[in-house]
Amino acid sequence: MGIRLEHVNYIYSPDNAFRKQALRDVNLEIQDGEFIGLIGHTGSGKSTLIQHLNGLLRATSGQIYYNEQNIYDDKYRMIDLRSQVGLVFQYPEHQLFEMTVLKDVCYGPKNLGLDDDAAVERAKEALAMVGMTEKDYSKSPFELSGGQKRRVAIAGVLAMHPQVIVLDEPTAGLDPKGRNDILNQISALHRQTGITIILVSHSMEDVAKYVDRIIVMNRGEVFMDDTPKEIFRQSEALERVGLAAPQVTYVMRQLHKIFPELPEDVTTVEEAKEALLHCLEADK
Repeated sequence: MGIRLEHVNYIYSPDNAFRKQALRDVNLEIQDGEFIGLIGHTGSGKSTLIQHLNGLLRATSGQIYYNEQNIYDDKYRMIDLRSQVGLVFQYPEHQLFEMTVLKDVCYGPKNLGLDDDAAVERAKEALAMVGMTEKDYSKSPFELSGGQKRRVAIAGVLAMHPQVIVLDEPTAGLDPKGRNDILNQISALHRQTGITIILVSHSMEDVAKYVDRIIVMNRGEVFMDDTPKEIFRQSEALERVGLAAPQVTYVMRQLHKIFPELPEDVTTVEEAKEALLHCLEADK
């Protein structure tokens, strides 16, 4: 089932001089279990789009369905949607506020009506999923490193047992190791649980490495929607809307001109390594 958007439009400040159309006739289907990368230049509509997925923003026109139920029906309970579609904002650690890590992660389950024991059980399960250990439970969230804070914030969403988790630039501000740790953890979660993940990122390298499908936004519209290889083959079109293919793709295209046996549609460093090693082995 999943999420379906039909002719969704959204206008900020529709009745005054600051009127701005942020989404234009967006039609999308997101299937259960997908790992999607959502990319686009600043102002392309990415953040507006993801805030529609769990009802934080209501479409000016159009319809959104979650598991074939129209979320705009009068009898539809938004609290049910928000327990199933979790949204992790950029710099989510700014939302941490409890005295301990465990209490912070318990907050979401308690808001769903779970008793203390059930909330603690869910919190411990979620913290384990993001690589936090029992010795972290009693720490203040504010004593943690940036990457650890990010993990705790993600655990707070996971503790609500969502079927979809939307991550808005989850590695913003982290060092390379912290970024890799977070993305590897998210990828592991996807493999282990099968939940749908939508990753908003400005890093073409990250989306090329982790996701199975890329949605490109431009001026509030869906500009492209395909596999990473197909999207990054169209680098000239991406460049016209302020984006680019991963750097390794451009390097391999130049090498392909010298060594035609090398593929030119490489999108990750790992693929480039394998292709180069294969080429060297073939020359022996």
